[in-house]
Amino acid sequence: MLLALSCLFGIMGAAMELRHLRYFLVVAESLSFTKAAAQLRIAQPALSRQVQALEDEIGVDLMKRGPRGVVLTAEGKLFLAEARDLLNRAEASVEKVRALSRGQYGELHIGYSPSPTVEILPPALAAFQKAFPHVNVLLHDGSQREHIDGLRDGTLQLAITPEIMNQQAAGIEFEVLRGYPFCVALAPTHPLARLKTIPLEKVAAEPMVGFSRRDYPDYFPFVESLFLPLGVKPRIAVECDSASSLITAVETGRGIALTISVFKIVSGKRLALRPISGVTDEISVGIARATNGDVTPAGEKFCEFLRKISKGI
Repeated sequence: MLLALSCLFGIMGAAMELRHLRYFLVVAESLSFTKAAAQLRIAQPALSRQVQALEDEIGVDLMKRGPRGVVLTAEGKLFLAEARDLLNRAEASVEKVRALSRGQYGELHIGYSPSPTVEILPPALAAFQKAFPHVNVLLHDGSQREHIDGLRDGTLQLAITPEIMNQQAAGIEFEVLRGYPFCVALAPTHPLARLKTIPLEKVAAEPMVGFSRRDYPDYFPFVESLFLPLGVKPRIAVECDSASSLITAVETGRGIALTISVFKIVSGKRLALRPISGVTDEISVGIARATNGDVTPAGEKFCEFLRKISKGI
């Protein structure tokens, strides 16, 4: 739209304004300066001068004036169609900008971690899209490292993810939505699956399946902190790059995994999840954004839906 306006004004000259097109349009549609002046609420001589200035700027006669009114020239008829289309597009562009400022239009790029956000994100997105159907929400499934990079370089406005900690949190703001307790994920046939709760000492004795240190830099510090009271470190047998690969590794007996309670929604019957005796630590899931980032009004409204859904869970 802006390019079209620029090209037209470049042809007509720097003095051209949208109001000249509106004046011409009203005169051309009414075929009368008297009626057009009354409709526009300006003096007829002033209107005549404005239309004459437009013709001088273009360099062609757009209409012939006579005692019985106005007759459009061939050039005037063509210009009428072009001016009407251009003004319609200009009005549509203005309305889109206003809708954008109200959070009702635009494109919203959101990073998310599928497993931790499975209880919050889907219902929030469904409610948001129903309320704001003209906002195009693009979800980007990625690792924590990818979310951090996306927030910092501006390709993501928001990320719905576990809390970002330590050096990774520099330049990132985090708002907690929900906290989820740690639990153990096991194959249903694993001997420990018979227990209602599992002591941490028994967890420490098992090989562990975890998320990749490179892609999920905060995962292992959380896990290792659980074993500090025992004075041991977890025995990591497999590092996975996604929830689906972690589920497969645990299901096939390659180890057990420390995860959070909401993981049950993702793993279904493929894994058994059990609480850990005496462990009250939680993983916080929430909204991450760049401290100096540009979150659009649509993004702010989306955050409101996330907060509302989280409170209702």
